[in-house]
Amino acid sequence: MKRFAAFDIDGTLIRWQLYHAVVDKLAQDELLGSEARQRLHDARMIWKRREHPEAFKAYEKELIRVYESALPNLSAAQFDKAVNRVAEEYKSQVYTYTRSLAKRLKAKGYTLIAISGSHTELVQHVAKQFGFDIWVGSEYERAGNRFTGKRIIASHNKEQTLNQLIKQHGLSRTGSYAVGDSRTDAPMLAMVDHPIAFNPDQELFDLAQQHKWPIVIERKNVVYKLEPRDGSYVLAETSE
Repeated sequence: MKRFAAFDIDGTLIRWQLYHAVVDKLAQDELLGSEARQRLHDARMIWKRREHPEAFKAYEKELIRVYESALPNLSAAQFDKAVNRVAEEYKSQVYTYTRSLAKRLKAKGYTLIAISGSHTELVQHVAKQFGFDIWVGSEYERAGNRFTGKRIIASHNKEQTLNQLIKQHGLSRTGSYAVGDSRTDAPMLAMVDHPIAFNPDQELFDLAQQHKWPIVIERKNVVYKLEPRDGSYVLAETSE
């Protein structure tokens, strides 16, 4: 049975949110309605000004509402064109630590898994580029050149998704890794021998402390690895 390493993608491998990027691109092209750009701008600025602790979540919810409300008028061809542009723009905008970790584990024979809340079409681009073996993203059902409105969001239950993949592909948890940056990644991290909270949000940071998970921060051109020791965290050496 092969060992595996499961990675979140947005904010963990890629330096931004692919879901956000493609919705922004569609809005800029005026494919999501006349008010889409302004709605996204207003929600994003509330987050950037840090007006309240839940501002980023509120911005994400508004972005999803803008996208999903426009689906009946969006063609699959228009969406795919935007996906290709975003994939080309962001393919090299990655974190050094997670890129190197994925490459190193791949060389050791690990099965690389990407589980993301971004659209499957985008996740596939990234996964293939960096040698991932399995990838799962959010699926918006198609009927010909249109979207039906039905969806499956992979990030809603990453533990369930990962369990299914482990069984389906005959993988072993022994020596396994998982890397994530937000609260939704915590159940996935709790499943493996080597969890890594990478650039964690506040909720994941708190959980990492509770569970004594390693924390890795990549800022500018420096990678900081914090390891639990004697009830606190110490700065550990990293080769990345």
